Amino acid sequence: MKRMIIFCMLFFCSSMVLTAASPRTAKYKQILKTIEQLETMVKDKDAEFLHTPENTVEGCLYTAVTCFKKGIQKLKPVSSQENTKFKKAIRLMNKFTYGDPGEQCESTCESYEKKTPKEFLRGFANLMQ
Repeated sequence: MKRMIIFCMLFFCSSMVLTAASPRTAKYKQILKTIEQLETMVKDKDAEFLHTPENTVEGCLYTAVTCFKKGIQKLKPVSSQENTKFKKAIRLMNKFTYGDPGEQCESTCESYEKKTPKEFLRGFANLMQ
């Protein structure tokens, strides 16, 4: 009977470890959630268009993330009431890092098409997924 209980406890514990999300996955989910929050707070009318990386190849992921991080600095809140939430979300996005693979990408931020802030954030969310 003791062996059966120990086996069940061991099985339960190991299954819990296997189903736990990795820290990287949790980090990306948090970034996606923050991007969705920013979409509702960002000023889209009369706003500066931003270079939006799309269809990035694997060697250019670092460059794309860097472009998005630069573009996020140019976003403006739709109203002053949401300014504190907006600043907090921007601070969180600034902390996001993506390891430099050491490969050189031929495209630069300026080579990407300029889009509205909401389209820019949707593009960033697609990259994170």
